[in-house]
Amino acid sequence: MARKLLKLGALEAKKTAFFLCDVQETFRPRIKHFGEVVVVANKMLDAAKHLKIPVYVSEQHINSFGHTTKDINLDGTFVYHKTVFSMYSPEIKERLKEDVPNLGSVVVFGIAAHICVEQTVMDLLHEDINVHILADGVSSQSLMDSDLALQRFQSMGCFVATSENVLFKLLRDMSHPAFKEVTALIQNEPTPDEFGAAK
Repeated sequence: MARKLLKLGALEAKKTAFFLCDVQETFRPRIKHFGEVVVVANKMLDAAKHLKIPVYVSEQHINSFGHTTKDINLDGTFVYHKTVFSMYSPEIKERLKEDVPNLGSVVVFGIAAHICVEQTVMDLLHEDINVHILADGVSSQSLMDSDLALQRFQSMGCFVATSENVLFKLLRDMSHPAFKEVTALIQNEPTPDEFGAAK
């Protein structure tokens, strides 16, 4: 796929990585619509297996906040710990060079939209990587913080989309070998009517 199409928001599985940011159980009582973020995360991680897309999962300062909620199936993902807010650490940058040598796009979802997700986005954009943010897969403690973060993502040049939109862009064609499995995930967990998880 031509790089120009990726700049317009197209996606190609072999040039894509998924980033799941800090969905740790400790945050459940504080993050708006935490459960919906978990649902989207599981949908994307299941789809990643069928689409053969690598998934990187960060956990923020586990001594303080513990591990990713057990409600998310992390099988086949790369889980790592961090203290910086951005997911795009030197370790991940080097690993991506091996896992996705022609990386063009990263799909980001998780929490908190206005802190760790946003700083990850800035670092990725700085490297000229196309960023897709799942509006139904990010949230914050405050609705205002989440909503303003989504606005900032758009102004930065991110593609603010839904999980369904992203998955269909990755499929591109009903003849895709994973079409049946991925569309089943979408049908089982459709996009909510509200824009974003934090509504």
